[in-house]
Amino acid sequence: MSGPTLLLLDGDGIGPEIVAATRHVLETANAAFALGLTFTTATIGFDALKESGTTIPDAVVEAALAADGVVLGPVSHNDYPPVAEGGLNPSGTLRKKLDLYANIRPAKTPPGVDATPVDLVTVRENTEGFYADRNMAEGPGEFMPEPGIALAIRKITSRASRRIADAAFRLAETRGAKHVTAVHKANVLRLSDGVFLAETRAVAAEHPGIRYDEVLIDAMAAHLVRDASRYDVIVTTNMYGDILSDLAAELSGSLGLAASLNAGETHAMAQAQHGSAPDIAGKGLANPASLIGSAAMLLHWLAERRGSDALAAAARAVDDGLAAALADASSRTPDLGGTAGTMDCAATVAARILAAGKAHAE
Repeated sequence: MSGPTLLLLDGDGIGPEIVAATRHVLETANAAFALGLTFTTATIGFDALKESGTTIPDAVVEAALAADGVVLGPVSHNDYPPVAEGGLNPSGTLRKKLDLYANIRPAKTPPGVDATPVDLVTVRENTEGFYADRNMAEGPGEFMPEPGIALAIRKITSRASRRIADAAFRLAETRGAKHVTAVHKANVLRLSDGVFLAETRAVAAEHPGIRYDEVLIDAMAAHLVRDASRYDVIVTTNMYGDILSDLAAELSGSLGLAASLNAGETHAMAQAQHGSAPDIAGKGLANPASLIGSAAMLLHWLAERRGSDALAAAARAVDDGLAAALADASSRTPDLGGTAGTMDCAATVAARILAAGKAHAE
């Protein structure tokens, strides 16, 4: 089997900087563990809009479908023009076109970072819910029937709910706590969250060794702030998961630490959980930890599907290298109280990977 092909998409703002840092880490892992990775690139975001009139050309989607994995830099989609003028959200488009239904978002406080002890994973449904750019076959999921009146559609299906519940319970089986919490608002959204809970409860019944409970979304926000250590795997619908995972990441130290993998049955995409931070773009100060951690998750995903010990070892080396870099203020970026620049942090991770690769080869 040939080595995986990875498509790298810079995005906007700090995207090119943290994608470059992540590529350096991946290229180091590729050499150290003889992975046979091939890297390809394509243009999205404002640069693509200038070049081709759309923020994500059809050719990019085709390249993503052909690749074994995608590394997506952050995008400034909130600043894009309307969809009719080419302002598509690359993230939402790729999640829909590649059927990346599971957004896996871990939050774990690294050693050396002064923050609330957190070690949990949010498993977020990624293809429907209230997200208007991906919950309809044609057209947006919100509309204005007359001036001053806007309506939004929330789509929750049994199929999507079961798929995300399956993903959450499979993940929980691999973790020590073996605990899944479903987050909902069924006391108000009785029909839509009722569908989600019915499927999640059915999956829970198939996993008697996993402790299962349910918490209302508003209560969950308070519980995370009070004691995030009570939770292990959180499974929920799209919008709730988006909000809770950002909260958990910030509690763990910084949104800049928040890794994220968008995964489906045949495709996966590494994506930083944070935004494009245009205010610090080009200054070399951006924290690459989120995207590097996301790339490690992509390597783990590829290793599992290919049965590759080398990919698995490389993924662990990236994880360990990133943890070591974050433990030392001299290799942390300023947002975490450190003194390192973007590429300095990546270089520290890469050095650790090289050492791990030598040990693996012996």
